[in-house]
Amino acid sequence: MRARRLLFRAGFALLLALILVYTVFPFYWAIVSSLKGGSALFSASLWPARPEWGNYAAVFREQPFGRNILNSVVVAGSVVTLSLVLGVAAAYALGRVQFRGRSTLLVAILGVSMFPQVAVLSGLFELIRALGLYNNLAGLTLSYLIFTLPFTIWVLTTFLRELPVELEEAAVMDGATPFVVLTRIFLPLLGPAMATTGLLAFIAAWNEFLFALTFTLTDDMRTVPVAIALISGASSFELPWGRIMAASVIVTVPLILLVLVFQRRIVSGLTAGAVKG
Repeated sequence: MRARRLLFRAGFALLLALILVYTVFPFYWAIVSSLKGGSALFSASLWPARPEWGNYAAVFREQPFGRNILNSVVVAGSVVTLSLVLGVAAAYALGRVQFRGRSTLLVAILGVSMFPQVAVLSGLFELIRALGLYNNLAGLTLSYLIFTLPFTIWVLTTFLRELPVELEEAAVMDGATPFVVLTRIFLPLLGPAMATTGLLAFIAAWNEFLFALTFTLTDDMRTVPVAIALISGASSFELPWGRIMAASVIVTVPLILLVLVFQRRIVSGLTAGAVKG
């Protein structure tokens, strides 16, 4: 029995190691490739003999990559802020207020997120152009809410429904208004769920490519995914893999840091189902 248990633990540890290598190795190889130049890019060495940092400098020197990063931060940050503000308000109404058609409305909100981006691209383009937001960061923020807001509302609504109704009843008995109940009672309890949905919304907005490519025109308005895709070499036949990998590493590191910083809240938000006493 003990031998079987040790064998099971060894197999489980081996499986975890394989999963870890499978998930981490692509990013490690991107780092290695970003430190190579010329023919060294085509070598299979696990670490370059002479690391070259010129690719990182070239990314910022040959295009406004710093501005592109700032654009992504502004767009992703505004998307997260609006998604959480609107999502919390909508979740309170859908999760706590009784009205006819509530379930139908919630299903419709979830159904909106099931449409592929290509399906809504033409209609959204006409809307962005009619509002005068083409080649504008506000246009990207508005378009990104299509796929971040439904998910945020759904998760927060599910979380709110599982909170004890006694908390709300006690607050109402003390004369609290719905706004006070939401901001003073429920909002502190929604911390883990908001951290989870906010981070997922940030990652989705940070990595979005199709809308950013369609709704922006100039280099100074593009976000990092489009800027990376448009990196070109000295000739049309040259692919600057070193600079592409360097740019990919630069834009991936902030996401890794965010996940590491908020990992406890993320786990709590994904696993919490009720208030713990």
